[in-house]
Amino acid sequence: MTSIYTQILQSKLEKRKLLAILLDPDKIHWDDLGYLIEKINQSPATHIFIGGSHVENNILDDLIITLKQKINLPIVLFPGNPSQISNHADAILFLSLISGRNSDYLIDHQVEAAPILKKTKLEIISTGYMLIESGGETAVERISKTKPLDRTNLDFALATAQAGEMLGNKLIYLEAGSGAKQAVPLEMIQKIAQNIEIPLIVGGGIIELQGIQNAYKAGADLVVIGTAFENDADFFNMDKK
Repeated sequence: MTSIYTQILQSKLEKRKLLAILLDPDKIHWDDLGYLIEKINQSPATHIFIGGSHVENNILDDLIITLKQKINLPIVLFPGNPSQISNHADAILFLSLISGRNSDYLIDHQVEAAPILKKTKLEIISTGYMLIESGGETAVERISKTKPLDRTNLDFALATAQAGEMLGNKLIYLEAGSGAKQAVPLEMIQKIAQNIEIPLIVGGGIIELQGIQNAYKAGADLVVIGTAFENDADFFNMDKK
């Protein structure tokens, strides 16, 4: 069976753009889950990401089991901390918050998670995670107690991404944050995409379909949509746009 990461690499090579819908378990309403699944199946999504900055409930396993019964897409964990691990998923983004200097999110949580992950069958995809300033405090900034990177300092953002690549990360993830007021600048996406070899993920602050296309054109290999889809399950309905 081809690994999820190999598929992402192949898509990058073939210039096929990918799309992930991010679901936060804390924001899932079980009564609406059937409708949500229907809309995901009608969408152009290629992956499902699951996680959040601060998951407070215990429905992670049940949610993934239910989704896998109805959706034929890879389910990838996008954890905020080591408690957000489920062996029912297909893979996990093993995140290191390389834009910040809080050791909890650079290495401490990873050390805590490693023994847990060794007991699972999850595909582990090391990911350099970069929080980008987006016009206001996001949940990631608040929980991680780290400052986002200056959205105008493209050279420093590029150096951070390149350092993440040199450290052995398989992906770089540019994140404006959940509910961000501004998306990651297209100039930043372009500069980083042109100067790293590994796939580039971009998420946060994209509120319209054109924003997805703009990120693709700038060089994103995979775009993540979370809040926009949470707020409007018809987000991908082209007929109404």
